Amino acid sequence: MTDLLQVRDLVVGYDERPVLRGVSFELRAGEVLCLLGHNGAGKSTLLNSLFGLVPRRGGEIVLDGQPIAATVPRHMVQAGISLIPEGRGIFPALTVAENFRLGMWSAGVPEGERPERLEWVMSILPDIKRFYERAAGALSGGQQQMVSIGRALLSRPRCLLMDEPSIGLAPKLFQDLMRPVRELQQSTGMSILLVEQNVFEALKMSDRVIVLKAGELIWSGLPDQLQGNSQLRETLKELY
Repeated sequence: MTDLLQVRDLVVGYDERPVLRGVSFELRAGEVLCLLGHNGAGKSTLLNSLFGLVPRRGGEIVLDGQPIAATVPRHMVQAGISLIPEGRGIFPALTVAENFRLGMWSAGVPEGERPERLEWVMSILPDIKRFYERAAGALSGGQQQMVSIGRALLSRPRCLLMDEPSIGLAPKLFQDLMRPVRELQQSTGMSILLVEQNVFEALKMSDRVIVLKAGELIWSGLPDQLQGNSQLRETLKELY
């Protein structure tokens, strides 16, 4: 399995405060990589830096074997990377339709391709049709998260960066929401970097796991290895 994305010695911080220190890992083509860690460990900062929302101070990001000089969100979307941010990041005063139109515009989807792109997303998440003309802010938490995922899929990404998609959702609702995403990932070979607080559910859909603590990676391995590592399980209990 080839590497889609490589992160080498990444250093990121805010003002004079370092958040990530020398973080290195790879995201392989067609895999789900789960990133675990406590609140404040730097998980969201890592995803935001990969997407170009937070500048890096050091290190290298390599996409398809080519180093990226400066990550910019629009360029990352054009390269096939989409971010589903923590807190959903939708515009509550706009309708779902307006959120989607804005998403396609910002992703640079050609006007002539937008109807087909919209139809494709609706085929993956058909429930969106029921509230497509409603204001996004009037929807339930699960519906809003569905809108956030649908908007990210409008660019037909080959890699999804997902930041805490289960926040505010009941476990069953989270499972129902992630099922079509996992099916899409398996059928298309899309890669997913998943940051998730629901460790049990995250491990069920992940191919590999990395653990971040205080801005540094402390472990990398398979979900079964994590389950069998009593010392690391105790560490994770402290993290969560």
